Amino acid sequence: MTSPPIGLVAGHRFGLTFIRMTNNMNTTCNPLRRPMTLSLLSGLAVAVLNLLLASPVPAADATGDMVPLAIKLPAPAFKGTPKDLQLGPNVEPLSDKPRAPMMVPPDLKNIAADTKVKITCSDKNVPADNLAKLTDGDKDASDQSIIFLRKGTQWVQMDFGSLQELFALVVWHAHNMAKVYHDVIVQVADDADFIENVRTVFNNDQDNTSGLGVGTDREYFETYEGKLINAKGVKARYIRFYSKGSTESALNEYTELEVYGRPAK
Repeated sequence: MTSPPIGLVAGHRFGLTFIRMTNNMNTTCNPLRRPMTLSLLSGLAVAVLNLLLASPVPAADATGDMVPLAIKLPAPAFKGTPKDLQLGPNVEPLSDKPRAPMMVPPDLKNIAADTKVKITCSDKNVPADNLAKLTDGDKDASDQSIIFLRKGTQWVQMDFGSLQELFALVVWHAHNMAKVYHDVIVQVADDADFIENVRTVFNNDQDNTSGLGVGTDREYFETYEGKLINAKGVKARYIRFYSKGSTESALNEYTELEVYGRPAK
């Protein structure tokens, strides 16, 4: 004899309704058949329901398709921390170990180095050829590699020309000596005036002296590694890098800026 046909029908919102089709067979010949069949059906129902409700796994997560971000670093310019340097509780301790690599998608490039990127700043006395130093690849701790912006909260801005997906930012202010820069803030926006869809990627201005919001990130020592910031795939056309002097000077110094991303889809 053949087993009674069983129908499995998908109901509303993945609910499962079991329909036992009628037959003329004499089921009393095997009293164990009915409970065994119901048990098998229960297991099948759970398996199908789990399959239907399972969330799809993104391709990148499923394959683990991430690589360490390769950053070309300059030579270290100093060792240790000056004992007379006055620091607050918001400063990260200076580490003597290499920084752990950031894992990023494999198809990124330093889009800041593209010659089509327009770089401007809040200090109108800084000429365009000086701003070009920020993406020339020269990260050495020398005066020739550094550009200076006047006192107060100042910014450097990049216009990528189109919407980009940003994953990693690296900022070198001046690493010629142990110093901590204040009010380091990175924001992105959809317009050059930073009015539309402004989002903060990094902010260590915990007392809001620059007026861009209370930051939750910590201050840090400037080193040859630069400050590596996770942009988490934020999409934007414009980016601004803010600062407000350092423990060494009221002037704002910048050596190099790198932005790793790709065109937004």
